Amino acid sequence: MSKKPLTAAGNIAGKLQRKAARRARWAAAVTEEGVKDTMHATRKAGEGVRDHVINQAKGVLKAVRRPLRRSARHRHQLKEQQEFNRVEWQVEEEVERILARGRPLVAGPWLSEVGFEALYWVPFLRWMKAAFNLDPDRVTAVSRGGVAAWYAGVASHYVEIWDLLDPGEFARKNAARGVAKHYERSPLDEEILAGVARRIGTGDFDVIHPGLMYRLFTLYWSGQRAMGFVDAHTRFAAVAPPSIIDRALLPAEYIAVKFYAARSLPDTPAVREWMRRTIAALAERAPVVLLDTGLVLEDDHADFDVAARGRIISARPWMTPRDNLGIQTQIVAGAKAFVGTCGSITWLAPQLGVDTSALFVDPKWLHAHLPVAMRAYHKLAAGRFSVADLRAVDPSLG
Repeated sequence: MSKKPLTAAGNIAGKLQRKAARRARWAAAVTEEGVKDTMHATRKAGEGVRDHVINQAKGVLKAVRRPLRRSARHRHQLKEQQEFNRVEWQVEEEVERILARGRPLVAGPWLSEVGFEALYWVPFLRWMKAAFNLDPDRVTAVSRGGVAAWYAGVASHYVEIWDLLDPGEFARKNAARGVAKHYERSPLDEEILAGVARRIGTGDFDVIHPGLMYRLFTLYWSGQRAMGFVDAHTRFAAVAPPSIIDRALLPAEYIAVKFYAARSLPDTPAVREWMRRTIAALAERAPVVLLDTGLVLEDDHADFDVAARGRIISARPWMTPRDNLGIQTQIVAGAKAFVGTCGSITWLAPQLGVDTSALFVDPKWLHAHLPVAMRAYHKLAAGRFSVADLRAVDPSLG
């Protein structure tokens, strides 16, 4: 019997077997994928339910926590506000307690910036006088540079710090305080106050310390109080200048100028060149009297060096540490206009009735002070006060 039919039959059987196997594998695969799809769908549905439940729970929690957070913020704001109010009340109560004792008073000593003395400290003392009916005869002001005229109407007596301490010694001891602002009494304060006691013949007095003013107005400078807060605690008035130097030393008509290096007007080559051109241009209109003292006594401000020639006159030869600010006050008061770095004696010039141009290139340190000055001088009907950012004139100065 031939083997070929058997082989053929075997082949056919093998094919059928393999086909059946493929079908079985396909069916199994389809079933497995179906199971997987079903499981995946079930899992997704479960996740959807879970997410929905979680989101619903989050919504409930947010709804509950929102008023709690609002309440917490409100409590925090109230606590802050109470603390600010406490500072204000403590200062006012301390002032009232000091004045109620009826003893002689020493206002000072003033150890920090000239600008803060003119813009805040003296107006603060005027407010005290008005608010508490303070008799100026009780008050001795203590400052430096011959500024007794600034305190007229507030303090009937004045003690000059340079009569008590050498300027160099003062500068060293003042630097040792470590801060520019005068919030607390220091060993330098005590030394000066001991000298004041010797000058006035008694140590039986109370001290109205500048720290009271600094603590109070920090509420404004830090943004916790509006400008009206400063209005309520200051009184601005016209200042009558002293007569220290012979008026004949000055031109009949002149422009007073004081440019010094400061954070608002830094000492850079571009600023120096612009300043020299400006002084030359002013000198074409009228003689210019430079309030350069050659002294660095009050703070870290140093005058720009400008050659005095022709119609540009330096007041330096007329000044000593003891009277330099008094002489500057007299010169500014007699000028047809004042131009200078925004700060320091620039805050005083409008109170002397003189039109003033205050210049700067960096207003960062001036934002709080400029509105106070502009509002005060407008209400006082004093000299006109204009400010200029020199970067608007010459961008290279920025």
